Amino acid sequence: MSARLGVAVMAALLALYIVLVGQRAWLLLTSGDGVGIAMGAALVVLPLIAAWALWRELAFGVGAQRLARRLEAEGALPAEEIDVRASGRPDRAQADALFPAYRADVEVHPDDWRAWFRLGLVYDGAGDRRRARDAIRTAIRLEKSARS
Repeated sequence: MSARLGVAVMAALLALYIVLVGQRAWLLLTSGDGVGIAMGAALVVLPLIAAWALWRELAFGVGAQRLARRLEAEGALPAEEIDVRASGRPDRAQADALFPAYRADVEVHPDDWRAWFRLGLVYDGAGDRRRARDAIRTAIRLEKSARS
């Protein structure tokens, strides 16, 4: 629940940023001054990028949560548990030891969103956030195309 609260707070703050920068952009665009108009035009781009980034991250979170719930309901989440260090970080050696089996599953079933999602969980356990997000994005895309 605290993760949802954190996401809600960050989304609200980003929305506030988008509104405030958009307001400043409008004031500069309507100033009549050449430099002000140029700065206002540049400021229009920032809220657009921020809105796109917010939408993308929220869509990723909703999609990942939906797939996790489905896997949990199917009893298909990874059964292995990884020890956690005192710092709260997972034991990377244990996660690395699990990796080959989940990677092999993806190679055997490249169009199975479940295999990709589980691989993303193992990447996350190993501390490789970039690859974890890529694998989970692939799972979301595959699941979405399977529904269509």
